[in-house]
Amino acid sequence: MPLVVFNQKGGVGKSTIACNLAAISAAQGRRTLLIDLDVQGNSSRYLLGAQPATQAGGVAGFFEQTLSYTFNPLAPTHFVQRTPFEGLDLLAASPALDELQPKLEARHKIYKLREALALLGREYAQIYLDTPPALNFYTRSALMGASGCLIPFDCDDFSRQALYTLLANVEEIRADHNAALQVKGIVVNQFQPRARLPQQLVQELIDEGLPVLQPYLQSSVKVRESHQLARPLIHLEPKHPLTQALLALHQRLL
Repeated sequence: MPLVVFNQKGGVGKSTIACNLAAISAAQGRRTLLIDLDVQGNSSRYLLGAQPATQAGGVAGFFEQTLSYTFNPLAPTHFVQRTPFEGLDLLAASPALDELQPKLEARHKIYKLREALALLGREYAQIYLDTPPALNFYTRSALMGASGCLIPFDCDDFSRQALYTLLANVEEIRADHNAALQVKGIVVNQFQPRARLPQQLVQELIDEGLPVLQPYLQSSVKVRESHQLARPLIHLEPKHPLTQALLALHQRLL
């Protein structure tokens, strides 16, 4: 089941959530792939650290191939590289994605990722897609090919207002392009349980019938440490409360 982590607002923890859920999946014995569609490449740096990108080409290499017809195209797995974590592979992002986007849009390649996901699903038990903070070509491609969408929410009133637009956009893609697409839930991130406003905002979302998932992911400096060391929390500190919350969230999604 390809699962897209998506929010049009930046800084809500998309890459952190995607990478940590993927790392948990792999640590529990499932062959897992993370696809980084964000030109910023935060997920790629998080999982690779100082390890250089291979010559596989990553996401940009895959999309570039779609621009020229060939009788024997390379399989999507050709563009995948291993991470330092057993069972966890990566389709890495690169700055070339920016240059490729207008070419892909002009050539109507919006369904190529969906075709690739169907093939990659034969190789991997779980696939996560980290998307840019915008509803652009790459995000639409991911939503058109995925079965589920996970929405990080960072307990801010601006995020709440943007959430309704986001849900409407996902519903439009589901109705027009991908009937299998489901919102798997809203992940409350950077939650501060002692602050009144976050509790109020989350409760209002629940009262509106929105699919808010528990447990909530609390703010922690351990996340920054995890980024700096390029080690997802399951490998850095498995017993930390935030790691345990991510494990519970992963189990709930299963």
